[in-house]
Amino acid sequence: MILKHPSDRGGSRSKPFERLAENASRFTSSASFFGICLILVAVAVALHVIGLPITWLLFVGEAMSAVTLLLVALLKNSELRAERAVERKLDAIAAVLLEGESGGTGEAHQKLRSILAEEESS
Repeated sequence: MILKHPSDRGGSRSKPFERLAENASRFTSSASFFGICLILVAVAVALHVIGLPITWLLFVGEAMSAVTLLLVALLKNSELRAERAVERKLDAIAAVLLEGESGGTGEAHQKLRSILAEEESS
C-alpha cells in the first residue's frame, strides 16, 4: 500500500490538517514565534543555572523536542504543498507555450486560468 501525501490526494484545501499546517507555517515564520522560542531557551538556560533537579531539566528538554518534531511535520507538509502548487503552475505555463507554438489557444489556456484563479482565491 502506498500512502499519498495530502497534496497529492486532491480535493478541497479546507481539510483540518491542511488548515493547521498552513496556520502553523504562518505563525512559525512570525517575529512573535521567534520571541517565544527565545524566551523558552532563556528559561531552559535559567533552569540549568539555578540548579533544578535533573528530572525537571529532562522534562523541559523532552517537551521542547516534542514540539520541534510536531513543527517539522507541519512545516514539511506546508512546504510540500507550496512546491506542488508551483510545479502545477509551471506545467500549465509550459503547456500554454507549447500550445501557442502550434498556433492555437484552447485547453491549456483554460487550465492555466483555472490554476491562477484557484491560487488567487486561496
